[in-house]
Amino acid sequence: MGLRGPGAKPIKKTDKTDEKPKRRRLAWRKRGLTRAECVVAFIESLHITAGSHAGRKFKLRDWQREIIAGIYATDDDGVRQVRQALLAIPRKNGKTQLAAALALCHLAGPEAEQRGQVFSAAADRDQAALIFKEMCALIEGFDYLAERIVVRTHNKTLEDVETGSMYQAMSSDARKAHGLSPSFVVCDELAQWHGRELYDNLITGTGARSEPLVVTISTMSADPNSVMSELVAYGRGVLDKTIEDATFHATIYSADEKADPWDEETWFACNPALGDFRSLAEMRTAAAQAQRLPAREPSFRLLYLNQPVDAAARFLNGVDWRACVTDKADLLGKRCYLGLDLSSTTDLTALAAYFPDSGHVLSWFWCPGDNLEEAERRDHVPYQLWARQGLIEATPGRAIDKRFVVHRIGEIVADYDVACCAFDRWRVDEVQRLLTDEGIRLQMESWGQGFKDMSPALDALETLVLQGKLKHPAHPVMDWCISNTTTLSDPSGNRKPAKDRSTGRIDGLVALSMAVGIAARTPGKKRSVYAERGLLDLSA
Repeated sequence: MGLRGPGAKPIKKTDKTDEKPKRRRLAWRKRGLTRAECVVAFIESLHITAGSHAGRKFKLRDWQREIIAGIYATDDDGVRQVRQALLAIPRKNGKTQLAAALALCHLAGPEAEQRGQVFSAAADRDQAALIFKEMCALIEGFDYLAERIVVRTHNKTLEDVETGSMYQAMSSDARKAHGLSPSFVVCDELAQWHGRELYDNLITGTGARSEPLVVTISTMSADPNSVMSELVAYGRGVLDKTIEDATFHATIYSADEKADPWDEETWFACNPALGDFRSLAEMRTAAAQAQRLPAREPSFRLLYLNQPVDAAARFLNGVDWRACVTDKADLLGKRCYLGLDLSSTTDLTALAAYFPDSGHVLSWFWCPGDNLEEAERRDHVPYQLWARQGLIEATPGRAIDKRFVVHRIGEIVADYDVACCAFDRWRVDEVQRLLTDEGIRLQMESWGQGFKDMSPALDALETLVLQGKLKHPAHPVMDWCISNTTTLSDPSGNRKPAKDRSTGRIDGLVALSMAVGIAARTPGKKRSVYAERGLLDLSA
């Protein structure tokens, strides 16, 4: 492969001076092949780069060949008619590999053109890098491509020195699409894009090309107003002949809304690679978990069955949460981890303590005392009763006085062995200053509220609840927060609490998730073998 910097050149294979170079036989240049057959031959000249079949050449399945045949069909003059193609398909059906192979085909294969512009576009930088990395791996495994393509990893671009064509990975910065003239574009996971400006700019930029092609490969979108939903509706119209458009090709693998989501026949109907290179065992595991966990069913339907279902769902089943209720225990001096979710000035603030050695949970809540009646009308819960019962600390005024929060933290630090406190960075500066002023020594750990930090925290909390290892004293405010919480999933199945989609306050759940998450992330202390069995008498 070529050097990876500005001005780099591909690495040429050198032959001995007394030998004539062998004539390269390229499968896609065989006479008599149709245009689609040339694309198939090119792809099957590439080598699989990962998994149990790594190192073997691609072998396209019949369903993949049908997709390519539909996209690259030509008229009597050999001109490809399709300008836009849609492949709506569940995850793990080989979309990244197929997208990368098609991009290479248009960069340096049978579909390449002079000074072509090839792009893969995605919602964010990490997603955009996936196809680029796959293309690089394919290039490394094929001398023909390695000898003519320059790889520049610093800006995720590829250059074919023979045609002058360029490839670039793009994220959802629509400004970069202005002034481009794409010959081929892969729109990766369009359902996750923010807005439609980038898509529209790429589509309109193809006008200067004679045979441009934009391929969208994605799971469904739950938003009926998204570009992906628009394309799916249009594609269905093309498929059922209510729309006549020879320039648009659609392949849609999706389970019917009325189909049984737990029936394996449903799975096979919408996952063409299932039981082949898409693991049936993994899907069975995911289905079993989704049947048990209400929070995972929408994600399973969206990602595994490609149904346009909103991935927001209840996080925990009330039955499972209530099964963890236990009497209060003597926890004085025991090791614990804290999670602090600060509110805005007028909402609920929550603090949770998790004791990993026993699984017990304690929680505390604060809200402004002058707003209790207003908060009751807004949230339809008995804030005033909870305050009288000591379940919520009502601080004086119309805003939460953070000195009360810090005072309680000081008491907790004095009563328990607090390892650290995970906190949301939002509005924590004042709390940290007050802790310093009060001389309260506490290790504070910043905890993000996005998928990266919250997904493993939710997984850890969920596991404890399902295994019955979490023990809580049925705190009404915490129970309310748990019952309100819904989650949002990304394309990889990572989750985070969806505050804007939940039915009420979820601050207690967020605080508890952070406490459990920081405990799971922190290596535990190894217990001495002598504490387990005592000393051995070797003289006996």
